[in-house]
Amino acid sequence: MTAQRWRLDGQTALITGASAGIGLAIARELLGFGADVMIVGRDIDMLESARDDLADEFPAQAIHALAADVSDDEDRREILDWVEDHADGLHILVNNAGGNITRPAIDYTEDEWRNIFETNLFSAFELSRYAHPLLARHAASAIVNVGSVSGLTHVRSGAVYGMTKAAMHQMTRNLAVEWAEDGIRVNAVAPWYIRTRRTSGPLADPYYYEQVIDRTPMRRIGEPEEVASAVGFLCLPAASYVTGECIAVDGGFLRYGF
Repeated sequence: MTAQRWRLDGQTALITGASAGIGLAIARELLGFGADVMIVGRDIDMLESARDDLADEFPAQAIHALAADVSDDEDRREILDWVEDHADGLHILVNNAGGNITRPAIDYTEDEWRNIFETNLFSAFELSRYAHPLLARHAASAIVNVGSVSGLTHVRSGAVYGMTKAAMHQMTRNLAVEWAEDGIRVNAVAPWYIRTRRTSGPLADPYYYEQVIDRTPMRRIGEPEEVASAVGFLCLPAASYVTGECIAVDGGFLRYGF
């Protein structure tokens, strides 16, 4: 019985933004717990490469991939139709896809800031709503939203990104309360700097890198697998009484004082 609380055998997980970085690490983590995965990403070549790598590592499990843009509502609906065609309901949804353009607030064009909202926030809200009937088919299911410390405090990611992540965290709390009666737990994680392709540019600046490290008590950059571990826990039966929470994966950044 104890072992089953730390397994996801027979469960199906949908992960967006899963062709690389944190999303790919989450897919690998959930496969390691025994889940079957359905991964979504925009770049078909990267996505197919990721699927092939995962299939080599986990040959006994089902791994499906779909190239789609979660910022487009037609694609969002296509994703859920695809899930219904391949799985008996859905046990886990991980809203990981996101993007950003860092600018001073007054310099964003309307198209830029609206696209960031569509990609980071509206996609997570709509996919969660569309997935609700599939998730509610099972006695216990889970949604995990990949937020950010920028939704909890000021960082240099730009106002728009912080706004979307703050709203995502509040969405997490609201849906957790509203959907508890449906057996759906809803939680979030909030990473600080994680070593991915997206962060490689800023972190390549030695001065900026030192500033980041100076504000991080653990004095290092996080790894995608460390975010994936937190997400994995929130998906497990072992976390069955945890909902509406946001776990910071930040090396102590949010607790830094002077």
